Amino acid sequence: MAFAIPFILFFLFFSAVLFGVAYYVWVVPQQQAARMLDERLRGVRTNTRATRERGATDLLQREKRGSFAFLGDFFTWLGFVRKLQEYIKQGNLPYRAADVVGVSLAITVGIYLVSTIFVPIPMLQIAFALLIGSIPIAYVMNKRSSRIAKFEEQLPDAIDLFTRTMRAGHNIHSGLETIAEETSDPMRMEFRKVTEELALGSSIDAALHKLGERMPVIDLKFFITGLILQRQTGANMVEVLADLSILIRERIGMAGKLKAHTASQRFSAGLLCALPGVVGLGFWFLKPEYVRLLWTDPLGTKFLTYGIISEIIGIIVIRQIANVKV
Repeated sequence: MAFAIPFILFFLFFSAVLFGVAYYVWVVPQQQAARMLDERLRGVRTNTRATRERGATDLLQREKRGSFAFLGDFFTWLGFVRKLQEYIKQGNLPYRAADVVGVSLAITVGIYLVSTIFVPIPMLQIAFALLIGSIPIAYVMNKRSSRIAKFEEQLPDAIDLFTRTMRAGHNIHSGLETIAEETSDPMRMEFRKVTEELALGSSIDAALHKLGERMPVIDLKFFITGLILQRQTGANMVEVLADLSILIRERIGMAGKLKAHTASQRFSAGLLCALPGVVGLGFWFLKPEYVRLLWTDPLGTKFLTYGIISEIIGIIVIRQIANVKV
């Protein structure tokens, strides 16, 4: 009975945190999208009266502050929140960096307080809290990486579409509009932003540089450099861009072959990383008195802490070795 009460409290707390995170991830973005749509419709209805009163339509882009904006103001000097907000924009996520940091801190503190009931080792309490608390930031990083990877896969087809448009006698504006209309997301979304900026009076160089900042892909930077050189010098960059698309396809194909040839090695590395946890779990069910010494005995606590730190360092080293850039 004494053990059941902490378990019930932990279950209730974990359920509350889970429902809170789910509400923030799913419901809040939908509410923000509905609010933005309502504001746009209200602006369309009052556009004539606002134009007469102000003399022009407000086209300025204003940054919205999130619920945890004070954390963003506090950590801005570190540069972490600014970098995280850049990753959020690159992942096309409707969150604010300060809100993500606030949720991560709340989860970290909550998990740490709960782990003090079940985990007797302070080092493990901190490590477990940091691991669970970093899930929102890891989610942002994963969405960003997957979106950039998809954009990179679509880039050769977009370059071929652009070169065909240029060979047909169209200008750069028409080529960019063709990419924005004939491709799929995320390529269509990013180039549609470029065409919208051009329609609002931005120069081609500035719009293309912003595109390179939103999508940090080295091949896209080559494409942007080629367009800027073609516009400034009048050179024929069609053949260069065609060769660039071929080069990107060959590099993507080489990366796929490398991933296929190293599948067995990467599986072995993952098996080695998971082996200590599997063995420890097996001993916990077969001989729990052997495992219990790791947190009941002072020497066992030191060995357990050393083993966890060594395991984390080993996983990081293996990931760096297996992550080959092509």
